[in-house]
Amino acid sequence: MSSHDEFLSVLWFFLIFVLIAGYFVLDGFDLGIGVLSPFIAKNDEERAVLRRAIGPVWDGNEVWLLTAGGALFAAFPDAYATTFSGFYLAVMLVLFGLIVRAVSFEFRAGDPSWGKLWDACFFVGSLLPALLLGVAVGNIFAGIPMDAAGDYAGVPLIGLITPFTLLTGLLGLAMFLAAGSCWAALKAPLPSCLQARAARLRLPLQVIALALFAVVSVYALVLVGPEMDPNLGILRWLFAALVVVGLLASLVVGKTSGDDLKAFLAQSASMIALVALLACSMFPVLVNATADSVGPAITLANAASSELSLTWMTIILCIGLPLVLVYHVVIYRTFRGRVNPADLEEY
Repeated sequence: MSSHDEFLSVLWFFLIFVLIAGYFVLDGFDLGIGVLSPFIAKNDEERAVLRRAIGPVWDGNEVWLLTAGGALFAAFPDAYATTFSGFYLAVMLVLFGLIVRAVSFEFRAGDPSWGKLWDACFFVGSLLPALLLGVAVGNIFAGIPMDAAGDYAGVPLIGLITPFTLLTGLLGLAMFLAAGSCWAALKAPLPSCLQARAARLRLPLQVIALALFAVVSVYALVLVGPEMDPNLGILRWLFAALVVVGLLASLVVGKTSGDDLKAFLAQSASMIALVALLACSMFPVLVNATADSVGPAITLANAASSELSLTWMTIILCIGLPLVLVYHVVIYRTFRGRVNPADLEEY
């Protein structure tokens, strides 16, 4: 591998995690609101407020997940093949959840007689991705059994559930729920009972997320113990500290000053730091292999695409990413501010 090719593979390793971070933050509060909706919305109007809070942005937020998957396929095809085939049933459940959530949005306002069904679909369609995405991350970090060809050699779906991966799934879910409570408090009318309930939920959810982060970190270091690049040790400690600081800052700001925007931004910063910590902990490995695997772990050295492919991907990124960012800026500015009753006709 040439120095230029090595640079491009390292660049795309971290760029994929940037895309994952974008999805984690942006669609994270969407999924969190969907899971929280049965518990904080007490009537149809409040449920409509929650749908309206994410209605203009949820589909654009999902683009980050699609882009991350496409980038993984183009930059590291072997890693894509192993994860998407080995996690096939889990991936299908995630896609099923995302489809069900989208259908619930489209049908809820147009078919109110089936409102309870569509509300249930909204909840289930948000819960499945919120939980299973964290389980998938736990597996690629802790390692999966692979054969000599690099294919997943474990039991489908059930084989992916271990104490560690369940904890990582719960950590991801807790972060989504905390983000959802922050976004709901930011978008709900003020004053309103819905806004007050969402604001009150920030504290327990962020405390749970902090506790799970501590448990997962200790479990990963003591019991999982994958090899990590020693050169990135300082960055790992920095990002771990930023996760804690971000959650604590969101908690304190929301509790003392009631500034919903700052609380949301601090929560989002902690989520970005968590993804950055994962990237620094895994580099240069894309998918770890368990100790009893026949095949080796999938790394940058054995999974990267050709230099030509990575070069063209970088050129396309330089053109496409600014357009995506401009789109998000326009959408979020257009629909900024709190939801008011006049916004609820289509929801």
